[in-house]
Amino acid sequence: MDKKLIVSPSPHIHSGNSTQSLMRDVIIALIPAFIVSIVFFGFDAVTVAAIAVVASLATEYLITRFMLKRPNTLWDYSAALTGFLLAFNLPPSAPWWMIVIGSIVAIGVGKMSFGGLGRNPFNPALVGRVFLLISFPEQMTSFYHPTALDGTSGATPLAVVKEAVKNGQSLSEVMPQFSYTDMLLGNMGGSMGEIAAFALLIGFVYLLVRKVITWHIPVYVLGSMAIFSAILWLIDPNSFANPLFHLLSGGAILGAVYMATDYVTSPMTTKGMLLYGIGIGVITILIRTWGAYPEGISFAILIMNAAVPLINKYTHPKRFGSVVAKKA
Repeated sequence: MDKKLIVSPSPHIHSGNSTQSLMRDVIIALIPAFIVSIVFFGFDAVTVAAIAVVASLATEYLITRFMLKRPNTLWDYSAALTGFLLAFNLPPSAPWWMIVIGSIVAIGVGKMSFGGLGRNPFNPALVGRVFLLISFPEQMTSFYHPTALDGTSGATPLAVVKEAVKNGQSLSEVMPQFSYTDMLLGNMGGSMGEIAAFALLIGFVYLLVRKVITWHIPVYVLGSMAIFSAILWLIDPNSFANPLFHLLSGGAILGAVYMATDYVTSPMTTKGMLLYGIGIGVITILIRTWGAYPEGISFAILIMNAAVPLINKYTHPKRFGSVVAKKA
């Protein structure tokens, strides 16, 4: 029997994971939060998610087929995940045309313009989200409370706190109106990714068990947010919100667990993850506290995405066998 000796570069051991399985696991991890969104927002949540996913798939197919002239890549689930994540960053009342525009920007500009999956320096879903926030600020900041049967619009907890501080109002008068139980379970205004922190944490545990991600980046992001906000709160509790409020409100958990951990746009080393996570956490609190927008984690992740090549350069481990010669 003839045997061929195949010579190939390392690594020689495959983990068994594929892009398809990793993307599918992240989608599965988001299902608990999606179910909570359906419970509170009804068919609006399904509509937003469906339009975002279909528009993302269509955009990638058309660009791959007619512009790049490459084989179909839809079955790796990356485009579907981008659409799903974009939906989690949008108001449940977002008009269909805005969702389509966000999906086109996310896939067309944030991903395919750099050559496709594995080459994009920025998280595509966040590129779409930030584009929509800058282009259509009124629609992107218009939410309704889940329990409002008449669809009454209202501000998110972060926006309420931001406005109160701006008007010189003491937070000791504002904070009692927020229930941390409601914030944990999803009974508050916001996007699908801003409600139901508990459901998002269930997905986090699933991703850890499946070894899709490690704990490092989420813990560093949320930990640095908690520490920085705690310092500010201890200095002046009437002007700065407490750490628990910051962790449970806005897109902190969604960003830390599901978007900052993107393989392509996050650092490769543990030391790099530390710098990356702390950077995201600190910038998020800076924007929430002194920036023009109530929420800052989307901008923080994109800023640190841009710093990832530099982080990787200065935190990569020494090559095996590399020795610095000592002078005699």
